[in-house]
Amino acid sequence: MSRMDIAARSPLSLYRRLDADPRHWQVIALSGLFLLSWTTSSFGAGPVALALAFSGALLAQALGTLVVNARARQALLSGFEWKSALITAIGVAVLLRAADPWIWFAAAFMGISLKFIVRVNGKHIFNPGCIGIVAMMLLVSRDAWVSPGQWGETPLIAGYALALAALTLSSARRLDIALGFLATFAAILVARAIWLGDPMAIPLHQMSSGALLIFAFFMITDPRSTPDSRPGRILFAIAVASLAAWFIIGPNQRGAPLMALAALAWLTPVLDHVLPARRFEWTRHGPARPAFTPVSLNPWGTKETPSHET
Repeated sequence: MSRMDIAARSPLSLYRRLDADPRHWQVIALSGLFLLSWTTSSFGAGPVALALAFSGALLAQALGTLVVNARARQALLSGFEWKSALITAIGVAVLLRAADPWIWFAAAFMGISLKFIVRVNGKHIFNPGCIGIVAMMLLVSRDAWVSPGQWGETPLIAGYALALAALTLSSARRLDIALGFLATFAAILVARAIWLGDPMAIPLHQMSSGALLIFAFFMITDPRSTPDSRPGRILFAIAVASLAAWFIIGPNQRGAPLMALAALAWLTPVLDHVLPARRFEWTRHGPARPAFTPVSLNPWGTKETPSHET
């Protein structure tokens, strides 16, 4: 094979390697969003917060994996998923603001720990980053919070473009739930503004949030803690968006979308029971799929196979 042929095949080979596990796209996109937050906002968390969050997530992931494998009499670190720990850590570092450094460590540690502890039919129901942040906001109150408007207009547009590209390219195929949430959330806020005669600047400001971006594209889209079927995901997105809008309109709750997702996590096993579908698996175990085709980028599909992830 000539060097020209190798060079021509390299992008496709790289795409296949990245697409073999949807978490690769999440890591790339979240890393970009972390850099946006760190470099464009004086309130953005820095590398120290990320290191602390990753340490907490990695420790919890290691402990959980050890316990699961010891009970199953398997190699102690078999199936150790450091990628899940990294994704949780970046999400926590970007979203959470804390008065003390240990809070970032605790949020990531608690989020990953609950992934192992709270499970229904072998599937965890809480998004680790979401529940970790919510838990710390409830436990330490004013010392932990979410900063919604942390980016300016240009970084926010760049962030949405990056998140949309990552979710579209990812074989997790969860663009349906992201758009379902955003559409419902925006419709409720706009309808309320029209009803009250408020200017459209108010709902537009409420939608122009870096925290909302990360939540919509990297938390509520988590394929391991959301319904397996497409109808179930749409219903779940509508329910979470409705509760999040009420939290904003009514009690003016901080971190409303995260609170709503944590509060309605129990809907996932219910919807999986009522609208069953094959369970998502992060990595493929069958033969490599054919070369790039438009079908492989269909964001409305879903890959549903039995899962063995811990």
